Amino acid sequence: MTSANIERLVAIMARLRDPKTGCEWDTVQTFATIAPYTIEEAYEVADAIERGDMAELRDELGDLLLQVVFHSRMAEEAGHFALPDVIESISDKMERRHPHIFLGADAGGHHLWEQIKADERGAKGHESALDGVALGLPALLRAEKLQKRAARTGFDWPDPSGARAKIDEELAEVEAATSPAHREEEIGDLLFAVVNWARKQGVDPEAALRGANAKFERRFKAMEAEAGAAFAGLDLDGKEALWVKAKRG
Repeated sequence: MTSANIERLVAIMARLRDPKTGCEWDTVQTFATIAPYTIEEAYEVADAIERGDMAELRDELGDLLLQVVFHSRMAEEAGHFALPDVIESISDKMERRHPHIFLGADAGGHHLWEQIKADERGAKGHESALDGVALGLPALLRAEKLQKRAARTGFDWPDPSGARAKIDEELAEVEAATSPAHREEEIGDLLFAVVNWARKQGVDPEAALRGANAKFERRFKAMEAEAGAAFAGLDLDGKEALWVKAKRG
C-alpha cells in the first residue's frame, strides 16, 4: 500500500463526513454506532480466512481498514487524534515489544512480550492484573483472557482435574437454582468453568464453539436436504433419524 492509496481513502472518508456535502448516514455516526460494524468486519475477516477465500479476504480487510479510517476521522474532528497518530502509535508499540529486533536487545520472545505488555498496563495506571481486558470482546474469548491473566498471578488450577470438578459443581448449582435470574447466573458460572477446563486442555474455546456451530449447521442442512419439504412436519423421532444419518455422512 502506497501513501497515495491511504490518502485517497482518508480523503473519501473526509468527504463522506463533511457536515454540509457529505453522506447523510456517515455524517451522523458516532464511535458507539460504528463500533458494532467494526466488530462485525473483524469477524468477516476471520470467516474469509477460515474458508480460505483470498479474494473475499482482500475485500474484508478493506472493510476493516475502513473502520480504522472512520474512527480516526471522527477522532480528528473532535480534536483527539488523527490516522497518522494511530499509525505512529502502533509502530512505536511493535518496536517496543520486539526490542531484540528493533532496539538491539539481547533477548526477546513471547515471555518478554507479555512482560512488556504488563509494564505498559502499569504505566497506564492499571492496578489489577485483569485491567485492560476489553469489555467488547465475545464473552467466551473475554473469559479465557481473564482466566489467563489470573493464572499469571498463580490463581489457577494446577492441572485439568480441578477445572473439571468445578464443572460438576457449577452444574449442580444450575439444577438447584430457585429463580430464572438465579439460573442465569449459575449457567454463566457453568460456562465460565467450561472455558477454564478448555483452557487447561489447551483448547481455544472460541474456536471450538465456532467449529461446533459449523458442524451443526452442516448436519442440519443435510437433514433439510434429505427430507425436502416434508422436514418441518416430521416428528422428533423422524428428525432424530435424519440427524443420525447426517452424522454418519
